Amino acid sequence: MKNRFNTYDIMCMITELQRLIGMRVNQVYDIDNKTYVIRLQRSEEKSVLLLESGNRFHTTQFEWPKNSAPSGFTMKLRKHLKNKRLEKLSQLGIDRIVDLQFGSGEAAYHVILELYDRGNIVLTDYEWTILNVLRPHVEGDKIRFAVKEKYPLDRAKTSYQAPSPEELQKILTNCKPGDNLKKILNPNLEYGAAIIDHVLLENGLAGNMKVNKEAGKGFQVEQDLEKLVKALQQAEQLLDTAKSVIAKGYIIQKKEERPNPSGQESEYLFTNIEFHPQIFAQHQSLPHAEYETFDRAVDEFFSTLEGQKIDLKTVQIEREAMKKLQNVRNDHEKRVTELVQVQAVDKHAAELISRNETLVEQARVAVQTAIANQMGWEDIKLLVKSAQDNNDPIASCIKELKLKTNHITLELSDPYDEELEPLCVDIDLSLTAFANARRYYDQKRNAAKKQQKTLESAGKALKSAERKTKQTLKEAHTVSNIIKARKTYWFEKFFWFISSDNYLIIAGRDQQQNELLVKRYLRATDLYVHAELSGASSVIIKNPGGGEVPPKTLAEAGQAAVAYSVAWEAKVLTRAWWVHAHQVSKSAPTGEYLTTGSFMIRGKKNYLLPEHLQFGFSFMFRLEDSCIERHKGERKSVALEDKSDVTSLQDQEDVEIVVSDDDEDEKPDETKLDVITEENTTAIEDSGEDLGEEKKTEEENEKTGDENEKTEKENQNDKDEDDSASENESSEDDLPDTHIKVDHGTGHVTLQNQISRTISEISDKNEEQLPSFPSLPKKGGKKPQKETNVQKTKEEKSDDKKLKRGQKGKLKKMKKYKDQDDEDRALMMQLLQAPTPGREKKKAQKKAAAPQKSKGGKGTPKIPQPAPLILEAESDAEEPEPDAEADQTGPDADAEMLCQLTGCPFAEDELLFAVPIVAPYSALHNYKYKVKLTPGGSKRGKAAKTAVQVFLRDKACSGREKDLLKAVKEENIARNFPGKVKLSAPQLHKHKK
Repeated sequence: MKNRFNTYDIMCMITELQRLIGMRVNQVYDIDNKTYVIRLQRSEEKSVLLLESGNRFHTTQFEWPKNSAPSGFTMKLRKHLKNKRLEKLSQLGIDRIVDLQFGSGEAAYHVILELYDRGNIVLTDYEWTILNVLRPHVEGDKIRFAVKEKYPLDRAKTSYQAPSPEELQKILTNCKPGDNLKKILNPNLEYGAAIIDHVLLENGLAGNMKVNKEAGKGFQVEQDLEKLVKALQQAEQLLDTAKSVIAKGYIIQKKEERPNPSGQESEYLFTNIEFHPQIFAQHQSLPHAEYETFDRAVDEFFSTLEGQKIDLKTVQIEREAMKKLQNVRNDHEKRVTELVQVQAVDKHAAELISRNETLVEQARVAVQTAIANQMGWEDIKLLVKSAQDNNDPIASCIKELKLKTNHITLELSDPYDEELEPLCVDIDLSLTAFANARRYYDQKRNAAKKQQKTLESAGKALKSAERKTKQTLKEAHTVSNIIKARKTYWFEKFFWFISSDNYLIIAGRDQQQNELLVKRYLRATDLYVHAELSGASSVIIKNPGGGEVPPKTLAEAGQAAVAYSVAWEAKVLTRAWWVHAHQVSKSAPTGEYLTTGSFMIRGKKNYLLPEHLQFGFSFMFRLEDSCIERHKGERKSVALEDKSDVTSLQDQEDVEIVVSDDDEDEKPDETKLDVITEENTTAIEDSGEDLGEEKKTEEENEKTGDENEKTEKENQNDKDEDDSASENESSEDDLPDTHIKVDHGTGHVTLQNQISRTISEISDKNEEQLPSFPSLPKKGGKKPQKETNVQKTKEEKSDDKKLKRGQKGKLKKMKKYKDQDDEDRALMMQLLQAPTPGREKKKAQKKAAAPQKSKGGKGTPKIPQPAPLILEAESDAEEPEPDAEADQTGPDADAEMLCQLTGCPFAEDELLFAVPIVAPYSALHNYKYKVKLTPGGSKRGKAAKTAVQVFLRDKACSGREKDLLKAVKEENIARNFPGKVKLSAPQLHKHKK
């Protein structure tokens, strides 16, 4: 298969691409380490130029997958070429070297593409000084391809003129005997093998002709030299024409027959093997496709290579399936033929025994008599041998003594038909001649019965084999089409999933990907999530709409951050936190250095409550565009609820911390995991309160007695009242009428002024935690005070000792908040809800309308009543809910892409391909296929195969869905598993069996 340009191709392509002159460079991308794409633009006209080192250059109309991060060579090209005009596109001499000049004068830069040997791409300035080189190397002793070296222009060949007749004769005379004509000419000419074959055939010669110096067959130097000279002149004319005329494009194809088990007309697959600017003489009889231009033909040829590889692989599978079917057919035919032959032989043997009954009986009796006389086997052989020497008719028919099996072999002939050849027949000495004949007849009948059964079973077996073969061919064809239609999404190189609210969440697999995520994909409206573990994965919640991210999505992202860390293998729980994008920075403090995958977090961290390590595995299906509408809103973002169910009320103070991923691959040490377990237990059992402080206070109460506890609490209450009063006096002139401040980013509530008795019963002004809302300890903050005024009796203490772990804390909370009614709780829920535009607007209006107090006023501040607060909450509740469309992530390409994927396809949907997804189990609640993953001992690959088998055996799985699941590559199924897992699914043991 042809995969690189020759000199003729380069000339034709340069002539055609002169239309790009004058276009400016918009951007440069790299597809791989050898292939680069330059986007060009001129007003409304756009074009994409593709350069592959050593092989090709052409424009392309296809979308090529670009590298996630541009290489250093790409960045260098961008730096010097961006916004430069393509001034010149030419060939250096007649060599396979292309020069692209961008800019003019001293601002000119040259991109030199070498299309021979291993190839190269070199960037030089206007003086041909190398600025960057794709493949630095040294040629000989003097020519160096390195930065700051001069590019060697003088080494390019300058002429493609054919040798003179005298030089040709000399070349042909000095060749090795037996060499063919093309092998001799190709190294000495610049035309290329295809043109040489073409012009030789046009002039009555052939490239495979052997050069003979003497008279005879092959190429005769003296006689055929004139034809050769004429042929080479024709080759020169072809190259001259290529410099001025835009050529058409042709793709030479190969016809592959596809197997057909039904016996109908065979189907054919046409695969591309070569591309040329014209149809050469050697390709006249081959199938080919014609294109308007050579550029278009080359683009089509290279763009369909991957698809053709898939087709050829499918044909190979089909051939193997047909070969198995043919083997089954051949095996049955062979068995039937053998049985027919056995019947014929047995019948003939029985007939010969019957027709030679007397002879058979005499021979049998003679041998039996010798045995009865106790003669040795060797003596019997000698006896038979001597009788045969004496031409005894009975001994003469004995050919072999098989006394070990009590048989003798007789050579019998048909006495009634002397033309038939004699047959050697085995005779059982224990049976009479008649019984031996009957034995052969029985064998013949048994063979006939076997033949009948074989024929009967052959039909069923062949039908079954044909059915399996047809199914295999269908599956191979289907898988081929699915793989061709499969689109690899940009986020699949990371850990990823789609949350319950249709937010795309991505996480890094290693330090390099963590670095890439933050530097390239973290936008201003996105959120950054990380676990309280060094080396955990960096998680990003893509939020292009910029609105509030629902609590459920935050919880799922935090669950992923914990799962993709050492916590999964250690089977421990820990908490995660989230911050806004602007809080994540790569700038380290003075004198410090951040390694790859490490970031500086500045400001408050919003902690999330620990979640169980429960992930799920499922498949999403790509919908055909016409089916997307019926799935609209199936993962619609729900209305924002209170974040307190996933986010703690207390945040870490404004500090600077470093998120480090340096120990990504290290094993968790036991000490660290013990600490994690302790913190996690505190967060779960005490729901965010300081359990250690509560336990410490309880021990002190037991030691000092109830009176000391009471005195301590009274003193503390007095102190709190004093602090509250002083705080009110100091802030009297500065506070507006709005008396409650809610930090909507964290859910933290502080009271800025003295409030009514009703509100003060619910919350304190010293930033205490609100009832029934769990929080995590605040760094540097005050320890929460106990409000329990009920003294324990000895009976209560004895009852507490009998309580199980966790029940004691719950009982204390029930006593603590027994006076809180539903109205108080509803009020606090409203206070902690996320702000809405309407509420913020009303607060701003109230603040503007608030009466200005004089400075230094010593009057008692007006105590606001709870009624206005309740009215405001009621008015907020009456506002219409925002449109569901507004809650979506906005008009973004990723949002449209996510709408194309569904986890619960309908029967009438047209599905294109399947994408495996691993996500928190709560995010898969409405998916059609799902299994639960928890930390366990099963390897990821084995667990993934088991899960796929569970899905395939589901009764609700349609044929199309089965085809799509089977088409997914095995290496893509388990790559997002957090680690070793335990699989949970209904009736899993049946599927395993």
